[in-house]
Amino acid sequence: MMRATSLILCGGALLLSACSMSPHLALPAAPVPGQWPSGAAYPAADAAPTEHLDWQSLLRDEKLRQVITRMLANNRDLRASVANVLAARAQFRADRSALLPTIAGTASGSNVASPSNNTYSLGLGLSSFQVDLFGRLRETARASFESYLATQSGMRATKLSLVQETALAYVTLAADRDMLAIARDTERASQRTVELNEALLKAGLGNAADVESARTILAQAQSDVASNTTQVAQDRNALDLLVGAPVEDALLPASLAEVEGGISVAPAGLTSQILLQRPDVVEAEHTLRSGNFSIGAARAAFFPTINLTTAVGFASPALSSLFQNSNSGWTVTPSASVPLLGGARFANLAAAKANQAAYVAAYEKAIQGAFRDVADALARRGTIADQRAAQKRLITAAGASLTLSEEKFRVGSGAYLDVLTAQRTLYAARQTELSTRLADLSNRLALYAALGSDPTL
Repeated sequence: MMRATSLILCGGALLLSACSMSPHLALPAAPVPGQWPSGAAYPAADAAPTEHLDWQSLLRDEKLRQVITRMLANNRDLRASVANVLAARAQFRADRSALLPTIAGTASGSNVASPSNNTYSLGLGLSSFQVDLFGRLRETARASFESYLATQSGMRATKLSLVQETALAYVTLAADRDMLAIARDTERASQRTVELNEALLKAGLGNAADVESARTILAQAQSDVASNTTQVAQDRNALDLLVGAPVEDALLPASLAEVEGGISVAPAGLTSQILLQRPDVVEAEHTLRSGNFSIGAARAAFFPTINLTTAVGFASPALSSLFQNSNSGWTVTPSASVPLLGGARFANLAAAKANQAAYVAAYEKAIQGAFRDVADALARRGTIADQRAAQKRLITAAGASLTLSEEKFRVGSGAYLDVLTAQRTLYAARQTELSTRLADLSNRLALYAALGSDPTL
């Protein structure tokens, strides 16, 4: 009896080694150039390719590191992504379990009317096990496994995006605090200018037009102070939301200058092959592989399915003699079904093939999108230093122009309109220079995220 059962189990195990019905998958060649773009807008290529860039080496500011570490622990979008990974892993385990027989044990006893009607039984067997002769269950499990890997890569992509977004929210808060400080400086200077013109008017040395012109700069600065105060508060709310908890004042940046030195520039490798490591590209690749196995499962559905149920056990009218050899027995109940007409098999196969074509296009588009992200970031990287230098020269020139205009106005050789124009020019120049510095730091973060090769995520 036991020998027969062993033969049945061994035979079932042999049948599990079914041939694959999935088509051979050759990943399409990356539909992008092998080198990054070059030209006036782009920096010179680095001497060696970049393989990995972890966010800790990019972001050296200690307070920013603490904020990002908290974000990785508390962000709700990230928690949802982790939950999706766990769900995909559970689904894979469920699909994989169909490849193995389910062993069920039973025990029963009854006593009806008199001792002579006692019945006792004990059994152990495989419960409706489907022999995967043509690999349908195995291909389904493989498809689930690739989907699981895709969700893992999706989680890494979420982490990468959140690190960039959190760092950007942090430096934006710093920049808006600087913008508020500039508005307050302009407000104080404008207030002094208004008071000076009012005093000159009272002394009969000025005119009402100059007073009102001075008040326009003051009103604009006061409006900017109010607007920037709101923006700083909203920036902090955005940072708290990303981190998933309030960030205390001690960890907030006081100014952009405090943060700038702690954010490095991500080096760009010589070839675009690094994009194949980007989490969203890897996610698209696993989705493509999952679709390929789904085709195999759809093909295998055209072939017979074999179900096998076996049982071994004991039955006896007396509990004391239940395990005697004469009371043992075993059964094997195989069944097979062959699809003939009807059903959705052709439609399922056609859908699987169509989905596969869509996954190929999505994979190629993910690579193309990644290439554009890097190219755009490099275009900004190649010109931002020149733009920052020009903005500094503009501030210097605007400041000198304001000083000369004020001196001429004091000695009566210049018009107040020249002072007013110089004040407005300097105010706008300081704002634009700050925006350019923020664009520089934003570009550093964008290039890091575009390369997407962080091994710590």
